[in-house]
This record gives sequence, C-alpha cells and structure tokens, in this order.
Amino acid sequence: MDMPPPHLPADAPLDMPVQRFGGRLSHEDKLARLRPRRSPPDILGRRILLMLFTALLAVAALNAIKETLATDGIGIWDVLVMIQFFPLFGWVAFGFLNAAVGFILLMLGNHPGYIPAPRPTTPFTSRTALLVPIHNEDVDAVFGRIARMARSLADFGAAEHFDFFVLSDSGADAEPAEEAAWMRLARTSPVPVYYRRRDKNVGRKPGNIADWVRRFGAAYDHMLVIDADSLMSGQAMAGMVHVMEQRPSLALLQTVPTVIGARTFFQRWMQFNNRLYGPVASAGLIWWSGTESTFWGHNALIRTRAFAESCGLPDLAGPPPFGGPIMSHDMVEAALLRRRGWSAHMVMIDESYEEFPPTLIDLAVRDRRWAQGNIQHLALICATGFHWVSRLQLLIGATAFITSPLWLLLILTTIAQALFGGNAVIVHGTSIEILGLTLVLLFAPKLMSGLWASARRDRRAGFGGAGAIWRSIGLDIPLSVLMAPVTMLTQTIDIISIFRGRRAGWNPQSRDRDGLAMSNVMPRYRWHLALGGLFVVLTPFVPAAGLMLAPITLGLLAAPWLAHWTASARRGAAFAAHGFFTVPVGHLP
Repeated sequence: MDMPPPHLPADAPLDMPVQRFGGRLSHEDKLARLRPRRSPPDILGRRILLMLFTALLAVAALNAIKETLATDGIGIWDVLVMIQFFPLFGWVAFGFLNAAVGFILLMLGNHPGYIPAPRPTTPFTSRTALLVPIHNEDVDAVFGRIARMARSLADFGAAEHFDFFVLSDSGADAEPAEEAAWMRLARTSPVPVYYRRRDKNVGRKPGNIADWVRRFGAAYDHMLVIDADSLMSGQAMAGMVHVMEQRPSLALLQTVPTVIGARTFFQRWMQFNNRLYGPVASAGLIWWSGTESTFWGHNALIRTRAFAESCGLPDLAGPPPFGGPIMSHDMVEAALLRRRGWSAHMVMIDESYEEFPPTLIDLAVRDRRWAQGNIQHLALICATGFHWVSRLQLLIGATAFITSPLWLLLILTTIAQALFGGNAVIVHGTSIEILGLTLVLLFAPKLMSGLWASARRDRRAGFGGAGAIWRSIGLDIPLSVLMAPVTMLTQTIDIISIFRGRRAGWNPQSRDRDGLAMSNVMPRYRWHLALGGLFVVLTPFVPAAGLMLAPITLGLLAAPWLAHWTASARRGAAFAAHGFFTVPVGHLP
C-alpha cells in the first residue's frame, strides 16, 4: 500500500521579530537602509511633477470656485464648500494625471503594458514556496487551481524548485473536506503539496503567513503568495523567481493581476474595466512608484528572509478602528520592507490572474473589510523611518474610502447652501464649468484607454473590435454614473460603523453566485432609497441644485435594481453574445 504523502516538510525555523512603529530606528535598521536600489534616475522629478500638477489643478479649481462665491461675500457655507472641495478635486486630478501619464507612455511605446511572462535564462539557484492561505473556501475550486498551477510548472520544467503550502484558517468542520482534497492532489501532483490547518486564527491572513515563515521560512529563498481565487502560469511564477535571483536588493515583486472567470453581468462589466482601463492606470502607477511600489497581498513574490527581518506585525495599541491586529497588512508590509532598505517593484506581466466578486453586494462586503484596514493606516502614516512614498501610499489607500463621506458631505452642504445660504455655488456659471471639468477628469481615463486599445489591430481584436470597445465604454459610463452614488453611500455607512467601533467580520468570500433575490437586496439599500427620496422631496425647493444632482438621486433610487439586475449570469452571457464587455483571452494554465 502506498504511503500517504506527508502533511508538512521538516521544520526550518526562521526568526521574525515584531517591528516597532514608534521610537528611533536602531543602528542595524539605519545601515540596512543603505542597501542599493535600482530606480530610474529621474524618479524624484517624476514624483514632484505629478504632485505639482495635481496641486496646480486643485488650486486653480478652488480659485475659480472662490471667485464665484465671493460675488456676495464669503459666508460660512462658502467656507465649508471650499474646505471639502479642495481635497476632493485634488483626488480626482491625481487620478486623471496618473492615467494621463500611463496613456502617454503606452501610446509612445515607452511602457509596454502587459508583457509576456519572462523566461529564465540561467538554471535556478533557489527554492520557492507557493503559499495559498484559505478560509472556508470552495474546496474543489481551490485545489483545482493548485492542480492547474502545478501542472503548468511541470510543463515548464520548473516543478522541482517549488513547493505548495495550503495554509488553512478554516473552521474545524471544513477540515475533513480540505484534507481529503489535499490527499487526492498530493498523491498525483508533480509539485509537492503540503497542508496544515491552524486551530487558532491568530492575526488572520498575516498571522497565517507569519506562522509559516517562523516554522518553515529558512528552507525557502522566496515565497509567492497566492489567494484562493488566484491563478498563475508556470512561466509567470518561474520568470518572477528568475528576476528576483538576478536582483539581490529586490524583496517584493508585485504583479498586476487581470480578472478572469467572469459569469454574472457585474463580473463581466468589472472584468472589462480591469482589462481595458487597468493598463493605463497601472502604467502611470509604475512610472512614479519606482522601487517604492506597493503590495496587494497576493500574486506577488517575496524574498523570505527580507520579509522575516522586516515585517513582523504587532497589534496596534488602543481599540478599533485604529487599534488591534493590522487588517490591511500588505501595504504596511511593503512600507516596512522599504524601511529596511529593500526595493519593491511592480510588473505588468501576462498570466497572473484573479477573480472578482460576482455581485455589487459581494463587492461591498469585501470593501467593508478593506475600509477598516485602510482607515487603520491613518495611525501609521507617521511611523518611524517610512519612506515618504510609503506614507503617500498609505494615505491614498485610506483616502479611497474617506472620499465617499466627503463627497456626501459636499452634496449635503451644497443643498443646505441652496436652502439657507442664498448664493449656491452649484448654480453659477463658473462652478458649472468646474463641475464639467471634474466630470472630464473622471471619465477621460476611460476614453484614453479606449483610444489605446483601438490604436493597434491585435488589441482591437482582443476586445472584439473597435466597435465593441466603444459600445462597451458607452454602456459602462452610464452604469458607472449610477453605481458611483451607490458606492458613495455604502462606503459612508461603512466608515460610520467603523468609527463607532463595529468590527468587520471574517466570513468566507462569495466567489460564485448567480442572481440576487429582491427580498435580500432591498434591506441592504434602504438608506440609499431614503436619501434618494429626500433629494426628490427637496428638489422643488432648490430646483437648480436638484437638477444638477439628478444623476446622484437616480443612482440612489436605482441601487437595489442595479444590484439585482447586474447579478445575473444569464444577462451577462446575453450581453456578451452581443459583443459587450469582450476581453482578450488569456493564456490560462
């Protein structure tokens, strides 16, 4: 009778000291910061240019608003509008400029966008662990993806240099199914597959990874973190290892995953956005990030010893939302790696994939967890020794959610100004022009992405042709207009609950759903309907402001129907059959 495969290899402990965010850097840390990093020589100029143009656009827009408000004197309502308007317009301007840079680079050929996964040119000199943290996932789907990646590594001729570790934080009732699936795969896999389940989920996912580092990390030069819904080809994984072997100062190589597996209308819509708009935004991000790129927690290769020496996460002092275990650990870990002098790069390679939540509600559930983690970053922006770009990235991550209540507050202030302040900024010519400019900055990246995709025959063909590209953009824009106020209020409610101390649960993510019952949808959007109804009631009293805010009112009122309508896989297939949201077919393993 065949011997069963071992659950785990021999222990290879690696010290992973807990880091401090306050106090002075140690002498060892100061020396470590002197590690050589490869970054473009003009990287500081790039960053200054981006910040400068962002500030100029925001100041110019604020000055135009101020001139309009000053026609009858500056009152309290006017001051409130300006205080809220400046950071919000700056956020929009920054996003536009980032995309504009990416668009120019892609069109000029100075950045290739997604490139084929690199091929190793020399024999491997290292071993890599492929870590798959799971928490109450679909067992067949997870182990099926691992089997595909293992076969792809074997087909590429690199199987002997990799080991898979399935690191389960699932409940005890999930263990029998997980272990049975592991046993079936481990007996036949060309790549060793190990499995362990923790009885106590200390630290959630980052604690899961840290537990592996401290127990097995010394046996592996690198670890490649793969989420339960991730998929990567053998060439992509082997190529990333080859890159890291050639760069001893590189500790983090983050890929830009493309979305696959879309079935519902919502997934197909988001997959199209990822594949069409993603390259422009990512090319801009890479342009100014340099060796200070960020970490997204998955589909990324990490130098194990660098991670161990740099990224032991403490619990933060105080109650939530700022205290307790660090939830959005990835960006903090990237900042800690850079603090120790390691470089972090982002690369847009083919054959790195992930899935997307199937419905608007499932996306909101995932965002709720991210919101609490990213808000926590506000307490770490002033951490000792962080690179200023790390601080900026932490601020951007938090701002991604804080802007929602700020937008809502600006809308409510504008309505109050119209009701009580007399000189409502939104109904004046200059302010309407600024509103128009804001819309241009918001939607121009979509148009730039369409131009980039249409500029070359092979890209056009991948998206179904120029007609399909522009029809899909034409459908995406009104859908995005409807979705924006839904997201705004959902995230505002989340932020309020976070500051009230309500913690995000750690429930399994829904990755495969077809349809939502209206009886389940309506209660989730009762506040959206209430706020939309309030705006309708107020419109006769402030008709000009009401007219300008009509798209927001419509989006709020349509929220439950938008969530229900886009959750259908049948509708997704029907629109795909008519050429909507077509994306290039990836080289899946």
